[in-house]
Amino acid sequence: MKAEPTADSGGMHYLDTLPRRWISTYLPLGVFLIVLLFPFYWMAMTSFKPNEELVSRSANPFWILKPTLAHFRKLLFDTEYPQWLLNTLLVSVVATTLSLVASVFAAYAIERLRFRGSRSVGLAIFLAYLVPPSILFIPLATIIFQLGLFDSRFALILSYPTFLVPFSTWLLMGYFRSIPYELEECALIDGATRWQILTKIVLPLAVPGLISAGIFSFTLSWNEFIYALTFVSSSETKTVPVGVITELVEGDVYHWGALMAGALLGSLPVAVLYSFFVEYYVSGMTGAVKE
Repeated sequence: MKAEPTADSGGMHYLDTLPRRWISTYLPLGVFLIVLLFPFYWMAMTSFKPNEELVSRSANPFWILKPTLAHFRKLLFDTEYPQWLLNTLLVSVVATTLSLVASVFAAYAIERLRFRGSRSVGLAIFLAYLVPPSILFIPLATIIFQLGLFDSRFALILSYPTFLVPFSTWLLMGYFRSIPYELEECALIDGATRWQILTKIVLPLAVPGLISAGIFSFTLSWNEFIYALTFVSSSETKTVPVGVITELVEGDVYHWGALMAGALLGSLPVAVLYSFFVEYYVSGMTGAVKE
């Protein structure tokens, strides 16, 4: 007796013909890619365009006739951009490391130790992430000034975990929840301590979640603007997002070529990071929402 075709198999046969694949898959993906990548294309074009083409109405706005590196030369040699890049990298790496350490301990304690009120604590930590930074930077500025950390990289390193730890903790809580409890119970029976369980069992199994939290924290730290604008004033301690905006805009004069060159160079480290760890990032995000 011939089996009846299921609804799922019928749905897969819908894409057998080329016109249907074009309408259902290729055209939507093409439109999505154009909309997604066009800002980066425009940014790259502006970075290599000479000033004459940037201000000319007769020049082709979507192509370069005479490419130039003058904007990159101005950015790298006439400004403190290399120092801004170093500051951003240092602050992002240290703040991400501190946030991951704190988030691992918090998420493990909430999810694996099973104390009374752990769910409420986890919910409170996540709700802390929803507080807008535009509200927190005013009291944080007072604390930073009283501690004598104003206009220093330590001000950013200590303030960034306030918005990195809550989400990283929530993300790792979801991933720790997917690890079977039987592994810990067997380890406890064999005489393992909680520290050994965390370092030798839980963390190796949670590597995708750790990478996801690390990429997320690094990206937020790299692109953060409000705290960096408030807590840092001197040019040599600025980060890339603040330095590019404040140093390359003089009154009503916008140095568009150098601005786009700075944005292009500043986006490359994050793009490279995502390209290497995108599979771990996706799997980590999937584990965070899995029950």
